[in-house]
Amino acid sequence: MRTLDQLLRTSADPSQPLLTYYDMSTGERVELSTITTANWVAKTSNFLVDELEVEPGARIRIGLPSHWLTAVWILSAWNVGAAVVDSGADIGLSGPELLADEPVRVAASLRPLGGRFASPPEGFLDLGAEVPGHGDRFVALDPPQPSTLALDLDGVERTHADLLTQVSPDDTRRVVAPGSLVRDAELLVAACLGGGSLVVVASATPEQISRVAAQEGGRAD
Repeated sequence: MRTLDQLLRTSADPSQPLLTYYDMSTGERVELSTITTANWVAKTSNFLVDELEVEPGARIRIGLPSHWLTAVWILSAWNVGAAVVDSGADIGLSGPELLADEPVRVAASLRPLGGRFASPPEGFLDLGAEVPGHGDRFVALDPPQPSTLALDLDGVERTHADLLTQVSPDDTRRVVAPGSLVRDAELLVAACLGGGSLVVVASATPEQISRVAAQEGGRAD
């Protein structure tokens, strides 16, 4: 493997869970296998290229909390040769609070299953309305290279090669509370490389996280 756009192709059993998201305040639970994640990533990548005309080297700010859609957008950015950044972005992805000032603004309602907003978000493209209609397969005309910038967060730049050499594969089922975008990206790479999976538990007490870990057969961190 040389670049991060190949991460989802390395799974020994793509039918197994890769991403699971809990919101203890609403009772929501979403589980995505590697196959389902790849489907979402392909659709999002096609949306980025076909609708937003994203080219290699573009900069995307993901203004979402730790969420399964956050992971999908990290992987999609890498798929199209874009970098995930926290400033100087061309595209800003916001949650339902609609906070973004980039030239192109997209918003996620964070409703279950990636649902659209009840009313169109003014000044933003509705992720839930725009992405699902795109194709399930994506082929990059100009795929990323090992030297392509993958992350520019907290003043630290890391290329595809940097992440692939710096992150250790993890074959466990990691159960975590929401964290930083850097942490989420690293855990995602580790799980894909090692055949593990990631469970994010939002709005939870430490006791609830431990309980979910026991239910999921995972390790609480």
